[in-house]
Amino acid sequence: MSYDLMVFDPEAAPASRDAFMAWYHKQTQWKEEHGYNDPSVTAPKLRLWFDEMIQTFPPMNGPFRSADVDNPKVTDYSVGRSVIYAAFAWSEAKTARPAMRRLAQKHGVGFFDVSTDNGEILMPTKKPWWKLW
Repeated sequence: MSYDLMVFDPEAAPASRDAFMAWYHKQTQWKEEHGYNDPSVTAPKLRLWFDEMIQTFPPMNGPFRSADVDNPKVTDYSVGRSVIYAAFAWSEAKTARPAMRRLAQKHGVGFFDVSTDNGEILMPTKKPWWKLW
């Protein structure tokens, strides 16, 4: 079991909660024709987010994988064209969520709290962020 969060390209995601959830379920079927450990396949803003996020939460797999398998901050990232799904150790939930949300805002990507019921979905706009209800 892991604590799961996701960032996404807001230009690819639908703006209503129901449509977003259908899109999310399609994205997490992992049917794109590439491996999901290589950040070179993702949208440019997501790549910037990833490059900064892995400074604190290094990846478990892929070209930037951590050699320290005992580090609880090591995170399993699944990198798609429009989403990056992050599976954290539960012991990291209190630090991972605010870090991921803050960097999403910084880099202008969306944020979805996968692990909570009716999880928070935030989309960047020209004004402050807004939630999909």
